[in-house]
Amino acid sequence: MEFKGPRVYDEEEFLWAYLKRRNRKDSPNNAIETPIIYELLGDFQHQAIVDLGCGDALFGKELLERGAASYTGVEGSEQMLEMAKRNLSHVNGSVSPHTMESYPYPEGKFDIVTSRFAIHYVADINGLFQNVHSTLKEGGKFVFSVQHPITTASFSSKKTGDRREDWIVDDYFLDGERKEPWIEQIVVKYHRTIEQYFSALTRSGFTVTDLREGTPQRENFSDGNEFERRRRIPVVLAFSCTKK
Repeated sequence: MEFKGPRVYDEEEFLWAYLKRRNRKDSPNNAIETPIIYELLGDFQHQAIVDLGCGDALFGKELLERGAASYTGVEGSEQMLEMAKRNLSHVNGSVSPHTMESYPYPEGKFDIVTSRFAIHYVADINGLFQNVHSTLKEGGKFVFSVQHPITTASFSSKKTGDRREDWIVDDYFLDGERKEPWIEQIVVKYHRTIEQYFSALTRSGFTVTDLREGTPQRENFSDGNEFERRRRIPVVLAFSCTKK
């Protein structure tokens, strides 16, 4: 069975296997992507933040505890939505039961829009980026990460297992739908080149102020071998943009 968007996270076995992987200290989420996102966010004190594809919203809870003025999570998975509500129950946060595509995007409401490892599930990024631009205040910031296009171009390498030592890059300039075998399911993602992300952002009215490809830092890894393995190929692509 194939899953699009957040639907796969409503499969209970998949969800708990995913959370186990994501919460490892040396997972790409924790050892590579998280430090980059916080660096790109910069000062978010007293800022109104919306998080697209927020998952369990633990990120939102942390933002609020560190001084954000408000946090709105947007999540289309029912199971993730319930986890997000619990995690935000004692802080000034809320969660909206929408996908990124169906969220209403109130005009000029937020100081920061963020999204972490979620936009590669969206088929139409031009429409999404225009909505993000609209919901930001003037001078607002858009910070997001996606799976690096080197890894979404082809999933042929996964035939040798998740801890593969070699990677096949193929069909890189052919953008569009990809079907990834992941945690015993088939998950639909959308491949785009770095150039295509950049062009979509600028067409939507953003100025791209920073771009990161997830260079691993040794201090963020507990395992030296995992650090060396992660130095071989980029798994994270992250952008920081401002609304003109």
